[in-house]
Amino acid sequence: MSDEELAKDLGLLSALTIGIGTMIGAGIFVLPGVAASAAGPIVVVSFVVGGLIALVNALSVSELGTAMPKAGGGYYYVNRALGPLFGSIAGLGDWMGLAFASAFYSIGFGQYLATLVPMPDVLFLTDVQVGALVAGAVFVGVNYIGAKETGGVQTVIVTVLLAILALFAVQGWLSFDLATVLGDGGVAPLGYGAILPGTALVFVSFLGYAKIATVAEELKNPGRNLPLAIIGSVAIVTVLYAILVSIMLGVVPWTELSQSAPLTQATQVAFPVGLAGVAVTIVTLGALLATASSANASILASARINFAMGRDRIVTNWLNEIHPKYATPYRSIVVTGAVIVVFIAALGRDIEVLAKAASVLHLVVYALMNAALIVFRETDPEYDPAFTVPLYPATPLVGIVLSLGLLGFVGGQELLLSGLFVVGAVVWYFAYARTNTTRQGLLGQYVLDRDGDLPSSVVGAAATVAPNGSGREADAPTTMVALSNPRTERSLVTLGAALAKHEGGRVLATHVIQVPDQTSLEAAAAQRDRISKTSKRLVADARRDAERLDVSVETRTVLSHEGLGEVFDLAREHGVERLVMGHSGTRLAGGRVEGPLDELTHDLPCDVLVLDERGFDPSEILLPTAGGHSSDLSADVARALQETNDARVSVLHVADDPTAGREFLEQWVDDHGLEGAELLVETGDVEDAIGDAAAGKSLVIVGATERGLVSRIVGGSLTLSVLDDLDTTVLLAERPHPRSIRQRLFR
Repeated sequence: MSDEELAKDLGLLSALTIGIGTMIGAGIFVLPGVAASAAGPIVVVSFVVGGLIALVNALSVSELGTAMPKAGGGYYYVNRALGPLFGSIAGLGDWMGLAFASAFYSIGFGQYLATLVPMPDVLFLTDVQVGALVAGAVFVGVNYIGAKETGGVQTVIVTVLLAILALFAVQGWLSFDLATVLGDGGVAPLGYGAILPGTALVFVSFLGYAKIATVAEELKNPGRNLPLAIIGSVAIVTVLYAILVSIMLGVVPWTELSQSAPLTQATQVAFPVGLAGVAVTIVTLGALLATASSANASILASARINFAMGRDRIVTNWLNEIHPKYATPYRSIVVTGAVIVVFIAALGRDIEVLAKAASVLHLVVYALMNAALIVFRETDPEYDPAFTVPLYPATPLVGIVLSLGLLGFVGGQELLLSGLFVVGAVVWYFAYARTNTTRQGLLGQYVLDRDGDLPSSVVGAAATVAPNGSGREADAPTTMVALSNPRTERSLVTLGAALAKHEGGRVLATHVIQVPDQTSLEAAAAQRDRISKTSKRLVADARRDAERLDVSVETRTVLSHEGLGEVFDLAREHGVERLVMGHSGTRLAGGRVEGPLDELTHDLPCDVLVLDERGFDPSEILLPTAGGHSSDLSADVARALQETNDARVSVLHVADDPTAGREFLEQWVDDHGLEGAELLVETGDVEDAIGDAAAGKSLVIVGATERGLVSRIVGGSLTLSVLDDLDTTVLLAERPHPRSIRQRLFR
């Protein structure tokens, strides 16, 4: 048996960018014009008030998230504390709220798309709605097939957006005119009473932070990173909103600010004539990126909520069926997509309705989450959050009052629409969930079983096979073997076992099952056999091969949203001395190296050995060397294979002066203990010399070059050319050493 676990994929930066990336799309690119027309210049205060309300709620979400880092976010907390009736309201409310938000973001995408590409009116649909429907269909399709959005991709998106906004802010400030802000009516021409209605309208801009809680179970160190990410994202975007909306109103009078593409209009005015066209294009592309990212993230989050509700039988678990090819909860995504399409078609002419409806449903959920926090504090002796809200119970009580109080400023139409969904959730509970769910809340006098939700396939103890009877030694040197392909399993385990045996150490054989971001890791664990049909076979074969080689082995299967990143995280976590993985030519993927340049985009956690798929035969080894960190590792590997497999080693050095080359090589071989190695000194082209010397050899061990990332992209590298051209099996060896950004890029 192997130890199976759910990976912690997301760090603080990734979590921050999930929240910021979702919020920044609405607050800057879509709403300023609409909100300014409703509140006047005082709308800047509306954004700040919205941020403060969100911040109070963020404190409670942070405490709940650190106590229960589970998929489902707000629904999970409410259902556990208040019971399935309120859980139905929170879950279905959150789900529909995300659908409204996704429709809102899609309309925003359509507005900016219409400024670049003429869209036709179709039947009763405007050009913006047509663009939004196309965008919505694409977003649903992307989630259906499982394209990545979180983590590194989201970090890049947010970085690009912040750079674009910084460019606008600098130029906008140079064009800022206070008289433009004040106009004829001063700072509040519509009265100070417009602040809270404005807040109710723009509150949809602050929904992104709650999405961090829906991926809490996948955060590294959630006790620290969850509150920092949630509270930090709210604080950052609130400051950004205040600055950027103020600049917009100082460039374009509030009465004239566009309600469809406000940032594009402000950019057109702020930049000089010669640069305005380019700047507008860049800003428009940024707006498309931001709204697309927000819509996509909302659809992704809805799938997590559906899984949590299906697990508790609030809704049918039919929604959580995993696609046999894409490993995504495709039914949930399709149903959510259909709802979004209906909202775009039926309500897309009035973006305020979509924005306010999304806000109302989320405000109801926030009020229930604050109530849930109080219930946990007062009734559950096992409730032990790593972060606690200050000034309890005042903070959650204020959160309830502010969330419900803001509903009074939303407007009758949106309040009625959202109220119908709440009533529908109550009806759904009595008609379906009440007779199907088996879990009751703490208010029903039941003790929360915080450990009862993990599927039975997830076990807690590592299984170790020790053929020699010695068992696992805690301080034994560890060689980690990353498995991904049954065809290469035996070669990789054989190499890893040889290195481990040489040091009297052990092998840690790992298989990372890469799960689409749209599928929660807990859902993947529950349907593991549909996602990976080879996992059990891989780890069983690894145990058998290690036993055959008389080496202690521990096997571990990890469900993760990452590939290479998770492999490196595991290596760091277990403190391994070296990592063995495989590749197929220059297309490196799966639980292996993901690309020919990928080893330079990560900080290596240990010595890394990458073996191609042509098999492993260490009988005749060629070891080219010119010195350096990685050549030292190559020598260590060759010496281990020499001693454990009676390998014959030939060492090659290419030099301009044969005499000096032989002196260098003799000294190098002596320093690295390669007794009996054949010395080969050649002149001329390095790659030609390696190609000629490799003839008749069974394995070539090549140390990674010192060239940096840009050099490899522009001119290729010796190592990668060898991987492409040689017929002999190649083992790439790279030893980590400190490098500055400049060295990474240009050395």
